[in-house]
Amino acid sequence: MEFEDIRVEKADGIAVITIDRPKVLNAIRYVTMLEIDKALDDIEEDESIRVLVITGAGDKAFISGGDISIMARGRGYVETLTETPKGQAVCTRIEHFPKPVIARINGFALGGGTEVALSCDIRIAVEHAIMGLPEIKLGIIPGYGGTQRLPRLVGMGKAKELIMTGDHISAMEALNIGLVNHVVPKEELDVLVSKMAGKIASKSPIALHMAKASINNGVQADLRTGLDYEARCFSLCFGSEDRVEGTNAFMEKRKPKFTGR
Repeated sequence: MEFEDIRVEKADGIAVITIDRPKVLNAIRYVTMLEIDKALDDIEEDESIRVLVITGAGDKAFISGGDISIMARGRGYVETLTETPKGQAVCTRIEHFPKPVIARINGFALGGGTEVALSCDIRIAVEHAIMGLPEIKLGIIPGYGGTQRLPRLVGMGKAKELIMTGDHISAMEALNIGLVNHVVPKEELDVLVSKMAGKIASKSPIALHMAKASINNGVQADLRTGLDYEARCFSLCFGSEDRVEGTNAFMEKRKPKFTGR
């Protein structure tokens, strides 16, 4: 499968999507989102893949935002209204992807970069990373879910401050407000990402899917509805071959070999 804006690599149950536009600091455009969507099709169908990592090429940027050179051409309301939902749909697909998704934030993650990261389950940032939603400085607002996902993660007050000022924040501030899970030096980034991905990949694919779905759906529901959804997810796990393998392995004091069935 050949792409123009991204690379896809697979090894040891882990797939990596790399935004590969280093000359523009991995800025994304409509084509980029279409290619990510196509790559997700393949990764979702590949039963050998347990975890997805999303990152950017080089060590300067994860995703520096939207491609300003394209935005500056002056797209109209109709064109924007046609393209924006696709970007939103791809981010939503990442958020609800049946396999865990880790954002390897290796540098600038601005605008659409922060929005893609927000869609991932776990965010690991290098210590020199810079994040933010600066769209307000261009006379626009975040369009790939930033106004919705950021307040759900860091709270409404902080989200409004970041979106209304357009301020950039350091990786450590992102960690302090709960925007990222971990911050590490450059030389430790791949070590932690690989360790985290490997640890998650060793778990039951069914249980991982159900855990993610239960958390995602529960956040947007009242407690009673969330508990009901959790009970259904728990029951689905309990009826799986992986549950049998997991309990047997525990009793036999060995590592389980989960198959996703």
